[in-house]
Amino acid sequence: MRDFIAQNAIWITLAIFALTYVLLISLPKHRTTIALCSAAVFVVLGIMPLKDVFWAIEWNVLLMIAGTMGIVSLVIASGMPALLADIIIEKTPNVKWAIIALSLFSGLISAFVDNVATVLMVAPVALNICKKLDISPVKSIVAIAISSNLQGAATLVGDTTSILLAGYAGMNFLDFFWHSETGTIGIFFIVEAAAIAATAMLLFVFRKESAPIIAGERSAVKDYFPTALILAMLVLLIVSSFIPNPNNIPVNGIICVGLMVIGVAVQSIRKKSFAPVKETLKEIDYKTLLLLFGLFIVVGSIERAGLIDAISKIIERAGGGSIIAIYSLIVWASVIISAFIDNIPYVLTMLPVAKSLAATFAINPILFYLGLLSGATLGGNLTPIGASANIAGLGILRKNGYEVGAGEFMRISVPFTLIAVGVGYALILIFYGLTVIL
Repeated sequence: MRDFIAQNAIWITLAIFALTYVLLISLPKHRTTIALCSAAVFVVLGIMPLKDVFWAIEWNVLLMIAGTMGIVSLVIASGMPALLADIIIEKTPNVKWAIIALSLFSGLISAFVDNVATVLMVAPVALNICKKLDISPVKSIVAIAISSNLQGAATLVGDTTSILLAGYAGMNFLDFFWHSETGTIGIFFIVEAAAIAATAMLLFVFRKESAPIIAGERSAVKDYFPTALILAMLVLLIVSSFIPNPNNIPVNGIICVGLMVIGVAVQSIRKKSFAPVKETLKEIDYKTLLLLFGLFIVVGSIERAGLIDAISKIIERAGGGSIIAIYSLIVWASVIISAFIDNIPYVLTMLPVAKSLAATFAINPILFYLGLLSGATLGGNLTPIGASANIAGLGILRKNGYEVGAGEFMRISVPFTLIAVGVGYALILIFYGLTVIL
């Protein structure tokens, strides 16, 4: 039996992987169970050896999510999201512009803070507004999630894929604003242009949300310390991006969990009670954490079986002898692939492929690198399970009694993604394609 599995590992993996994602999309209420069961199947079959399970997990991501959830719960309890909601209500004439403002706000934050952390911080503000107006928060949370995911490619600290690219290509924080090697504007400004174009689409989606917003008395903030924790997290995450980490210690996760512990400890001391500990732990979305835990094992399994590598080689052969054709394939194939699998192992696999392809043409690989980054980062917006930010957003909606199907999510996410990727594709080709080709 083991010999049969070893000889047909890639086909068995493909079948299990396809079934897993069909079930994840069609049975949204059972996503956590499906992911964990699929992971268990890969382990039982030996495709993912039990001894390697620990290393397949992106502990940095899980710790960041858990820590941020805890910090955000403290921020919510402090009343800060309610105050922000009141300020936005004062400054915007109707629901449409309030949602757009929140989407742009989440995008701005997400350029410097993990996408999931951004969703966890901004979504409560949208929930407060929607509760005040007695309307469904589904579209608002979806818009916030996909907007935050879009901006992940803007800076070195915006997304894990950006960190991977910077490490592989030797890019520093400032290279994302001005690429010194080619003397060209950085990916930050290209992403912002894509964000503006995609936001125009959101204006169309929310065109009928014209209900006026009546400002009332501003909510009071009980405690500013949790807000200080959020700001400290932002600063520490940026600083950590400049510190070499050859041993891949989950520094960002440790920062987030550490600040959560500090916040809970301060609250417990102030109240002379362990109630803040229980309340904070209760607010952590363990279903989302377990879902990601299972998906990391699933993705690690398909990477180990060679499925991702096989897809990469197909892209390499299909590009032929055209630089523009290969660039186009990298971008759009990355969009499609990242819509269904975690983009971290995919980007890790494709970076050497992009470098090799560039070497065959004797050109700077930055064109292929940025094409890969934009396609793999933005592609996750196509489906509810394509990005951790989307999963976190849907988890927040689920906790508030709203189950969102794939169709409802994709009615907003698909046009948003295609517009953003299209603009990014064109601008990268203009600013980097002409530079490296000419």
